Amino acid sequence: MTGPGEEPFIAAVKPLVDAIGGEMLPPDEAGQDDVVLSWEGADVVAVRLPQLADSLDHILAALERRQGRPLAELDRRAKQEVVRMLEARGAFSVRHGVETVAGALGVSRFTVYNYLNREKGA
Repeated sequence: MTGPGEEPFIAAVKPLVDAIGGEMLPPDEAGQDDVVLSWEGADVVAVRLPQLADSLDHILAALERRQGRPLAELDRRAKQEVVRMLEARGAFSVRHGVETVAGALGVSRFTVYNYLNREKGA
């Protein structure tokens, strides 16, 4: 999959691909919806982007790792901050986004909507 000088490129983009929950594969295996990355005029790696709902699950898992505990164990203020951050990243435009976030936070959908509305009213 790689030639001379291409391994550093792949190493450089891997953290980004991992952060979004993508998958790296050889460029010749790229599908129509995959993104092929080139380096110095040659196709080096293809990135298969996750479905939006999978991205939300990936983001929630990353937040739990960052917090060092389940999101449901956070205090109210921290949960509100998580909701604000997720809203900024478009989490609530994903089908069932509110339900998914509510489940991860251990709160009701109504509570998530309250957190969202409180931010808009502030």
